[in-house]
Amino acid sequence: MRFLRLGLRKRRVQHDPALQQELLQDVRQRFGTHETTPFGDQAAAITGLLEGADGVMVATEILREFAEGAHASVVVQAAELGLVADRTNYRTLWKSAGKRLRSPLFGQALHPYIQVSAAVTAVGAQARQTVRVTEPEPLLAHMFEVLDLTVAGWQYGRVLVDTHGAELAAGLITATTELRAEMSDPPPLPPPVREQMRSNASVDVLDPAISRFVGQWNPGKQMRESLLA
Repeated sequence: MRFLRLGLRKRRVQHDPALQQELLQDVRQRFGTHETTPFGDQAAAITGLLEGADGVMVATEILREFAEGAHASVVVQAAELGLVADRTNYRTLWKSAGKRLRSPLFGQALHPYIQVSAAVTAVGAQARQTVRVTEPEPLLAHMFEVLDLTVAGWQYGRVLVDTHGAELAAGLITATTELRAEMSDPPPLPPPVREQMRSNASVDVLDPAISRFVGQWNPGKQMRESLLA
């Protein structure tokens, strides 16, 4: 009966598919092309567009598309290395591949620090609405995928940790926490998150604007404090 009630409630929400497609195309094409505009400014501009039910639907599609693209990249790379990609736990693959595995977060049409970061912020800020108008379980899975790829790349792939990547990862932790809090029956935390929670390792964070390390961040600690609260 709970699923029936949820279904009825979602059908009462009005959507504008044409507006969603127009907004998605605008986000894809107009942002990420201005190399002189800081990532954070572009992300903030997009976040302002992703308000309300249609904005949340677009944010969800951005995260789905990005996660699917990242997974496709990992599958190809793993096959070239004679390895297998487990979508539920990229850490296992990255431990074996090390720096031979390139980060799949870059080279896609959507930029992780612009469109994806904006979508993460929009979903987290509108978590209650997101749960009402989308299927939150697949969305959570996509967000945890991106978080796994980000953190595992730092730890095993020697991917440089900069302020943009740290902000994306921290935003993913916050947004997934907000979504789970709005769900009556949230799914179990995925294996990579549970494994990271057992770690107290910190990473040095570089500010690319000044080419200097500006501090340390402990992702496992934030996961414990947020997702287990």
